Amino acid sequence: NKVKQALPESFIFFQPRDIVSGDFYWFSQISAQKSVIAAVDCTGHGVPGAFMSLIGNDVLNETVNARNIHEADAILHSLHIGVVNALNQRATDNRDGMDMTLCVVDQENKQVHFAGAKNEVVYIQNGIVDQLKGDKMPIGGERLDIERLFNKQTVDITAPTTFYMFSD
Repeated sequence: NKVKQALPESFIFFQPRDIVSGDFYWFSQISAQKSVIAAVDCTGHGVPGAFMSLIGNDVLNETVNARNIHEADAILHSLHIGVVNALNQRATDNRDGMDMTLCVVDQENKQVHFAGAKNEVVYIQNGIVDQLKGDKMPIGGERLDIERLFNKQTVDITAPTTFYMFSD
């Protein structure tokens, strides 16, 4: 209902493989003109994936709603640090993580800011299908020795634009 209020022409198709899932979508209304929406694919299916979904949901809420981080790239960076810390990944062999597409919809400035962790966003504008590719690194997981700085890409939405976000 919150997504429909903020983005009235949107739809969500959610069909998990199991009763509980490692894939989830997340949404937050920042202001009357700004919202954050994400499609997330966590490591594992069933209960292990659902556990990762709970961590991802909690860290997204903390990052966006409590710490007021609203830039797409900074949200992914903060989420990565939060997952690594929540799973104590620097001290254990745990390599669970998540891939995601995250968009900050800024209706006032007619822009959508995108950042992706191994996932992309597809959009249609002026009859042309295009995509923005995410960075080739996940949230959490392996290679913790490399600093995870995600790239933010911006699409001007003064012309009617349709975005598709998805997981596997």
